[in-house]
Amino acid sequence: MTRTRILLPLLATSMLASAAFAQEPTEGPETAPVDVRTNLGSGLFDAENAAWNVERIGSVQSPPGFFDPEAVWRLPPEPKPGEARQRPGQIMFANTDLAFSGDRVFMGNFHGFNVFEAPGDGSLNHILSIVCPGGQGDVSVYGDLVFLSQEQNRGRLDCGGGGVSGRSSEERFRGVRIFDISDIDNPRQVAAVQTCRGSHTHTLVPHPTDTNVLYIYNSATSGVRPGSELEGCSNGEPSSNPDTALYSIDIIKVMLDAPEEAAIVNRPRIFADRETGEVNGLWKGGQVADGGQKTNATNHCHDITVYPEMNLAAGACSGNGILLDISDPENPSRISELADPNMAYWHSATFNNDATKVLYADEWGGGLGARCRADDPIAWGGDIIADITEDGLVKRSQFKIPSVQPDTQNCVSHNGAIIPVPGRDIMVQGWYQGGLSVIDFTDSAHPKEIAYFDQGAIDDGTLVLAGYWAAYWHNGRIYAPEIVRGLDVFKLTPSEFLSEAEIAAAEMVTVDVTNPQWQRRIVWPDSPVIAQAYLDQLARADSVGELGLGVETVRELARWEAGRPRTKELARLAASYEEEAQSADAAHAEIMMNLASALRRAGE
Repeated sequence: MTRTRILLPLLATSMLASAAFAQEPTEGPETAPVDVRTNLGSGLFDAENAAWNVERIGSVQSPPGFFDPEAVWRLPPEPKPGEARQRPGQIMFANTDLAFSGDRVFMGNFHGFNVFEAPGDGSLNHILSIVCPGGQGDVSVYGDLVFLSQEQNRGRLDCGGGGVSGRSSEERFRGVRIFDISDIDNPRQVAAVQTCRGSHTHTLVPHPTDTNVLYIYNSATSGVRPGSELEGCSNGEPSSNPDTALYSIDIIKVMLDAPEEAAIVNRPRIFADRETGEVNGLWKGGQVADGGQKTNATNHCHDITVYPEMNLAAGACSGNGILLDISDPENPSRISELADPNMAYWHSATFNNDATKVLYADEWGGGLGARCRADDPIAWGGDIIADITEDGLVKRSQFKIPSVQPDTQNCVSHNGAIIPVPGRDIMVQGWYQGGLSVIDFTDSAHPKEIAYFDQGAIDDGTLVLAGYWAAYWHNGRIYAPEIVRGLDVFKLTPSEFLSEAEIAAAEMVTVDVTNPQWQRRIVWPDSPVIAQAYLDQLARADSVGELGLGVETVRELARWEAGRPRTKELARLAASYEEEAQSADAAHAEIMMNLASALRRAGE
């Protein structure tokens, strides 16, 4: 059992199918403030860093064959007006997304993927590299199968180097590859599902009842390949081509006992107008409001995050954030959509654990440019937090890291995941060279940063594409793939915003698999650690002192922690908190009821 320090003394010191549109750009501070992160010294592997309430405990550079120092320092082209001189970096070897299976971390790369053993102590032991060029190499894992997204024209069906020539070729591969790694020393490609626009990202969706069936929602952002290369593919707007490969996603069905037979089974028109049926029924491109961002048309999704236990998915789809009903995963249907003048490109989405909120990230500038500079609007290139209400998605607030970054660092919001702190909505997120940031959006109207890690630019004089592609929580640690530098491991440290018990409670949650864009409902075990976490939250809100129950609760939790719980006393305290919750405001009442429930279960 995890030992817990009593922290009280420390702390004493059926939705409607309606579109929702925000018509005015968000008001607020025009720019972010300067802080310790702003002027960190540069360096490839020796840059200065700044950490707040988080500690880096491990790091590993990219394995041989996945790092090209000549590409990092290649002379850049002339910059665009108003832009810093920018080196393209080693984009063809860029590290991308992560997936986890037990103690193994799978790190995607434009050149294939790598696997590391990561027991949680910060060590990272490289055990496998699969060279298979084709970008962008987002990965997922399910049992002994690894799934890899590829979209570039250079991708070859046989994973070979050298690229593919010609407009049409039987050698070209763009889509989702499936590898069998049951023999980790002899992995093999067992399927390669070709798609019309390749695969930029993908999401695994288990069948609700058949454990032998796995679906893949394929999100493709590239151009449409010709029908001469892949039958059934054609480009164009639906007004001239009703069969266009635009304005849909691919749904691939995988029979787990025969993955080599994986195939597309549906291309649902999830952007269709509900009344007219026109397949291009969402945002047509341009500005939502004067003074806002310009957004491309919604003809694809970048990411689709599924929450199968809630029968929901949240799509970040170029010009819109959308909400889907996936109770029939082969035939998803749109519930609601959101557009916003501050969003340039709806990129990714994350639910809170109760599926009452969605955090959408905006990849303004495609992640390639400096977008956290002093003169960049703080409302652009960040996150939107929306509540899921009976009226559909409703925007509550916008968040961007509160730190000016230099023009030598690409910086916008990117991929992240929930940190399982009971009773709170906390997320860690990669911001490219803006570092990683931990935010609390429990109050969806007032999100705030509670921890961060950042390091200086690669180079003082030019922008080199780098930074954290993502940041994910898995079994008690934060893992963050750095585009150039490799893979980092972090642990949270206690602070005024996050107590030792809250961190311990999050670390108690262990899962066998963590995949990007696939959320599972978190259920915490009955433990004094969990109860202490709730008690700390009441103490932080200055509610324990008012109730006069703190000392008694601390005493009884200590007895429970020591294996000597007094069930009657715990039940009595639970009843007291339940009674106090009747007259408390909603936020405090919820914490009291959570604590009461934890105490009452201990007394049963």
